[in-house]
This record gives sequence, C-alpha cells and structure tokens, in this order.
Amino acid sequence: MARFPSLPTGSAGLRRTAAGAAALLLACAPLVACSSESDDNPLGIPTYDPEAAASAEASESAAAAEASASAAASAEAAGVVTAESLSTDRYVVTSIPEDLDEQQTEVLKAFINYDQVTWNIWFTRTGVENAEPLMTAETYQNLRDNLEAAGDGYTDGTVKTSVIEVFAVAPYKAQVLVCDDQSDLVDYDAAGNDVSNPETLQGRYEILVTMTYEDGVWKESEEFLRSTNKCTA
Repeated sequence: MARFPSLPTGSAGLRRTAAGAAALLLACAPLVACSSESDDNPLGIPTYDPEAAASAEASESAAAAEASASAAASAEAAGVVTAESLSTDRYVVTSIPEDLDEQQTEVLKAFINYDQVTWNIWFTRTGVENAEPLMTAETYQNLRDNLEAAGDGYTDGTVKTSVIEVFAVAPYKAQVLVCDDQSDLVDYDAAGNDVSNPETLQGRYEILVTMTYEDGVWKESEEFLRSTNKCTA
C-alpha cells in the first residue's frame, strides 16, 4: 500500500439465495440426497434427506473449488494471466482487461507485484526494503516517509482490486487504471487499538498508476487519485 498511508480494503463473499435452496428441495437433484427406503413410502417415491443433501452440496463445492484451482494453475503454467492467478488471500484481483498484448501483460504483472508487496508492508509494517526494486527512488522514499509517520502497528483485512485498463503513454511509460475497494481494512496501533479513519481508509478509490521502465523492469513512479467511492471493484 504505497499510495495512501492510511487507506485499507474490503472483501465480499458469495451466499446461497433462498430461491436456490428452494430449487434444491423441489428438484432433489443429487441422487445421494434422495431416499426411497421407507416403510411409509410404499410407492418408492424419493424423499428429501437433508443430511445427504448437505453432504452432496459440500462434495460439489469441494470439487468445484479443486477444479477452479486446477484451471488457474494450468493457465498460469501456460503463461496465461488471470485475475485468479494474480490473487492472494489478502489481495484479491477481481478483474483484469481482456486481450492484453505482451507488453501490457508485463506492465500488469509488474504493477500487481508492486501493489501486493507494498500492501504486505502496510499489513505487517515490515519489509519495506522489498519494495525498493519495484519503485523509483522518489516514490520509494515517499513510502518510507509514510511508514515512519504511521508508526508501529498493522493493518488487517482484504484488499479487492479491479484493473480497469492498462495502456502505454510513452516508449518507457505506461499507466494502469485501477479501482481499490478498501472497505474491509482496519488499522491498529502498536497496542492493538483500532485507529482506522473511515474517511481515508475504508473506501473505494479509483487510482491512475504510472509505471516507468527503468533498469530493465517496470517500476511504480506516480499515482493519482481520480475519485472516491464511485468505482466498483
């Protein structure tokens, strides 16, 4: 989190709708969720077994998760960049542009790497030296100054980032437009007290990040806040 010294992020979860639950009850789709072995059911019509249904649903969820992880791993191995392959537990990439060319993909990967490293620094308040190769000298010094001003403590939560666009602006400069959802983040001081400022930490921020090609790598060189609580990650 190099951009704003006290901005942290939000996470969203999927939930089963009432309509979806009703559909399962009516269809009794998984065979293991139905049973006809009952003395009270002489016609052999399948009846709903809630324990079997729960077991079947859990098995299906586990299989889906395994398939998704396998697909992401296969895509990454093939050199294909996806939002899922770029995500971590605390830094979730919700979307990336389609049909990026080779250079745009390299810029995207460099930006995500920089962003994840600097967010990890803010999460833990340690490892600032890890960001030095990923930033120009001026922005790296700004990061160090912001960390010193923030003092001891840590940030908890999950950052959601949507990459809206990646484009070149000069032979050795490119820009990445992102939306950061930091609504889930919480700042704590060294004593563990919640010191979050909702006005500057827990919002949605559209940010234009400039990446500069320097020393053979793309480095973060400038960031501009375009809007607050207008974009969606």
